[in-house]
Amino acid sequence: MGKLKPEERLIVALDVDTEKKALEIVDKLKNDTRFFKVGFELFSSCGPSIVAKVMGKGCEVFLDLKFHDIPNTVAKAAASITRLGAFMFNVHGLGGHEMMKKANAASLAEADKLKIAKPKIIAVTVLTSMDEDALKKVGVEAGVKKEVIRLAHLAKESGLDGVVASPEETSLIRDALGPDFLIVTPGVRPLWAAAGDQKRITTPSEAVRRGADFIVVGRPITDAPDMVEAAGKIIEEIRGER
Repeated sequence: MGKLKPEERLIVALDVDTEKKALEIVDKLKNDTRFFKVGFELFSSCGPSIVAKVMGKGCEVFLDLKFHDIPNTVAKAAASITRLGAFMFNVHGLGGHEMMKKANAASLAEADKLKIAKPKIIAVTVLTSMDEDALKKVGVEAGVKKEVIRLAHLAKESGLDGVVASPEETSLIRDALGPDFLIVTPGVRPLWAAAGDQKRITTPSEAVRRGADFIVVGRPITDAPDMVEAAGKIIEEIRGER
């Protein structure tokens, strides 16, 4: 990704259920960050048009739909997302090598056909809401860190640009997969915010120090009385000023 400025590292999660709420957030924050995440709730409520409407504000969209299906289905979805013009989208690493490889190939082919930039494709490793006990209950005995690194290697081998991973694993991924592998980190909470339902969390400045390219922050900003002030405080934390 090259050298990113602090304000370029923040992705604000639009975890709301209406177009009106989402675009109000974008309008308030677009001068502070140009990156916004559209997830299941908003996409299910508004449909694909919300991507174009956020982009119409001069912003970029990380489409967080975590595709996990048979390779052919995910490949077709990847082509569709590429046509939408999203800056980045994700798939589940547990979908496997063939699924990730076909998603990447389909996105590249569609981008070439349309003569546009291919979106970044990243793989979800282990959700930040899961810990060692939660993994064991679904049959993964190796532990969080080993599973994350295994899936990160698999994503890179499949041609993907990077991964979504908790701040706790960021430095391990960076050491194992090098400086050009994209790392997007949810589970980030500023010093003044509650943890919520996240279990493997850290602060914005620490996440970046450990090697994250982007951090994803939702409720600490969007539930704040003053969203602009909250976003500014997080950018200051990224800079290490607080």
